[in-house]
Amino acid sequence: MEFAEVIRRRRMVRHYADRPLSAETVEKILASALRAPSAGFSQGWAFLALTEPADRARFWPFVPTRVAQTPTMQYAPLVVVPLAHQAAYLARYAETDKGWTDRSVARWPAPYWYVDTGMAALMMLLAAVDEGLGACFFGITPAAGDDFEPEVDVPAHTAAFKAEFGIPDEYAPIGGICVGYRAEDLPPQNPAVAARRRDVGAVIHRGQWGSS
Repeated sequence: MEFAEVIRRRRMVRHYADRPLSAETVEKILASALRAPSAGFSQGWAFLALTEPADRARFWPFVPTRVAQTPTMQYAPLVVVPLAHQAAYLARYAETDKGWTDRSVARWPAPYWYVDTGMAALMMLLAAVDEGLGACFFGITPAAGDDFEPEVDVPAHTAAFKAEFGIPDEYAPIGGICVGYRAEDLPPQNPAVAARRRDVGAVIHRGQWGSS
């Protein structure tokens, strides 16, 4: 597929056919993540790939809202959880060619361990489109009840998820990606999405903020 067509066709697909992927396709999508850029070539990321039905069944309870809203997401035969590794960046930039030997997080203008892992996630989303598939990125969050306390509930939920899959403490999940064949009766995109799309002139500033 032409790259411009991949960009045009990319969307978050939430309805899937109950149809398997070939092992070759799965490996191509996973390998695409390794081509993402990373600050200092730190490669501070890891990816939990869930291809076995039993493993995916253990995953879906950790995204209860997503399952309740679009249960056919569970048909996707591939789920990937990108994981950010902050320590890899701090160690890389403490090396002699960088020299941040104090390993202070305050030196970083942005948490590039999350930025770069997000770019790796996007590489997989685009690779899926190139393979003629659908994909969706979503958060791994608990159901938000009336007494929901984000500062308490979200860290506990993340810890439970990591414990379930044996993920080391120093790795932080940034979300989940499901990949598969689009459902034949895939609903059309909500017209509200197009209505909300911001105009180029509103988001691109040329030479000076406010100049389009």
